[in-house]
Amino acid sequence: MLKPNRDPVEHLIGLLSRLPGMGRRSARRAALRMLTEPGKLLIPLADALKDAAEAVKPCTRCGNLDARDPCRICADTDRQRDLVCVVEGVADVWALERAHAHHGLYHVLGGTLSAMGGTRPEDLAIAPLVSRVAEHGIREVILALPATVDGASTAHYVADRLRPTGVTVTRPAQGVPIGGTLDALDDGTLAAALKARR
Repeated sequence: MLKPNRDPVEHLIGLLSRLPGMGRRSARRAALRMLTEPGKLLIPLADALKDAAEAVKPCTRCGNLDARDPCRICADTDRQRDLVCVVEGVADVWALERAHAHHGLYHVLGGTLSAMGGTRPEDLAIAPLVSRVAEHGIREVILALPATVDGASTAHYVADRLRPTGVTVTRPAQGVPIGGTLDALDDGTLAAALKARR
């Protein structure tokens, strides 16, 4: 419901400009395109947004977003069910799926531990991960967390919590990107690349 004295065009531009990668200028162009073809773009988009808002929820098993529960990934019987990839957020699940890089299951933590940001272990889905590993015969957990200080501290904490279960805990290799040159890398990446050599 539009509030009195609110310009609907400016309101639309303002909302669009909040989207990642969408500045005010891009939002204005997108709004103009939608408003000039409302039947083709604006109304179908509004319907799709409404449908998604009503139907899409976090999966109760892994935390991925889907209109089904369990999500399509958790329900897929062709996936490796004893291999779980732990990620920071749903965007990471989608990126790994897009790359066809992982054929097991996922577990979304919902963030990383952060002393500065005030994110504590109880704010993340760590306890459900430990229960899941203990109860469902998980053989390996891949900690695919960001290569940041918070990501590293989270990975260390999660690995410690998983140690009593006896599960194998691994991390993706980090280091020199394909096409990268050594002199262009920061010291941390270069050190990680040498440590992860094979």
